[in-house]
Amino acid sequence: MNLFEYVRPASIAEAVAAAGEPGSAYLGAGTNLLDLMKGGVSRPSRLIDLTHLPDLGRIETSPDGSTRIGALVKNSALAHDPDFAKRFPAVAEALLSGASAQLRNAATVGGNLMQRTRCSYFADTASACNRREPGSGCDAIGGENRSHAVLGWSDHCIAVHPSDFCVPLAALGAIVEIEGADGRRKVPLTDFHRLPGDTPEKETVLEAGEMIVAVSLPAEAAAFAGHQRYLKVRERTSYAFALASAAAALRIENGTILEARIALGGVATKPWRSQAAEAVLTGAAPGREAFEKAAEAAFAEARPSGDNAYKIELGKRVVARVLAMAAAGTPERMPALPASPFASETGAKAHV
Repeated sequence: MNLFEYVRPASIAEAVAAAGEPGSAYLGAGTNLLDLMKGGVSRPSRLIDLTHLPDLGRIETSPDGSTRIGALVKNSALAHDPDFAKRFPAVAEALLSGASAQLRNAATVGGNLMQRTRCSYFADTASACNRREPGSGCDAIGGENRSHAVLGWSDHCIAVHPSDFCVPLAALGAIVEIEGADGRRKVPLTDFHRLPGDTPEKETVLEAGEMIVAVSLPAEAAAFAGHQRYLKVRERTSYAFALASAAAALRIENGTILEARIALGGVATKPWRSQAAEAVLTGAAPGREAFEKAAEAAFAEARPSGDNAYKIELGKRVVARVLAMAAAGTPERMPALPASPFASETGAKAHV
């Protein structure tokens, strides 16, 4: 591990000032960063510990109905918050499908947005990776790439974004609140992560020294609570990243879909909202035909990046199925296997 300086600021302003130094990195739970440091993938010269900063660990509902989640809120705390799970059940289900219970108890909301790809070539310092070392090439192209992206990839990077949490956030129009030397700004989550293009090392819109302070869900997102699900297909139900996942949220009245929100995970280089699929569903009657048309629209621009053509068909089936699940209604109780295609509709954790 690279030698580094440890800084423990007393305020957000102090943290931002400290992070202005080249080679700095923010430390929350460190569930991803410390692993990368141990493997020599990430080599910061300064760590700014955020864990004791005030006001970053709260879940707040504003008078306008929006919900603000501090960057240091633990994944498990958010998923098990009764009011939050009732209003945004797909987000809770996605959180509970990710990692292990131990990691969810440590990992933070801000860190989840900032987690790095699990591409094996990125994690292997002996391999060429433009994301880790710009200009070195991409060994995943032409290599072992059955888990890589079919949407949003470029000739410079085909790695997928690994987050479960970000998928329903993208569907529901979440906003990322960012603090920097020039003050505070807000960015839609769908714009927060960059496509790789020819600069895959630039993974987000964060400028040097900027930090995530909160994520907000707008009041109108709660209108989808009655028809909202997350579905994740993985190589094993326990503790694995998605081969393909999708979040669906519907507003249905009198047998008609008035509004739809769909986002994809495990298949793209960033959390992928599909407005084309949403447009197909608006005004349609919920049913297999409409759902399959939406699935086709969601993957209309997909193309294999190697040995992963199966992901296109798999992703379509995930979209059609999660739409059918959402149309059937959010279950009153969290499934015992959250987001799993093998889950029953009942479980031990109540939304209410």
